[in-house]
Amino acid sequence: MNFYQVAEIELIYKRGCKASERPQINKAEQAYRLLLDQWDKNKLEFVEQAKMLLLNKANRVLGITNLSTGGIAGTIVDPKLVFVTALKANASAIILAHNHPSGNLNPSAQDQRMTRQMMEAGKLLDIQVIEHLIITDEGFYSFAEEMAYRKVDRHGAIYYEAMQPF
Repeated sequence: MNFYQVAEIELIYKRGCKASERPQINKAEQAYRLLLDQWDKNKLEFVEQAKMLLLNKANRVLGITNLSTGGIAGTIVDPKLVFVTALKANASAIILAHNHPSGNLNPSAQDQRMTRQMMEAGKLLDIQVIEHLIITDEGFYSFAEEMAYRKVDRHGAIYYEAMQPF
């Protein structure tokens, strides 16, 4: 065993189906329905989980991945894991989602902070964070439709513009 050899991720692209056969996401509600269908309903109101929808340039779904499972009041989403997964899948855009077991659709301060951090990281890698959904069995909250999050520097002043809704 060579202790000085750097560990690496092997990059292999295995296509599952043609791009034209993949669902295309054009609205937050489409993403919500697709994600809700893939969510374990036994955990939706039990523990907080985070998932990610990976999209190509045409907003066609490349896959859905589980990011984390936490407790009843939160979960941790590691930006490194988010973007290594997106890079390995050759995603051009991602949609983040997590559930609130309480059923409350209002974003917490941590939800807002995480969304801003992910958007900033995505810009560096040219992977657009186009949405962050809070999901319950009865509905969803769309950051792109409800909040302002795109950071813009205008003459030395920092502003947050809205994510671009589909």
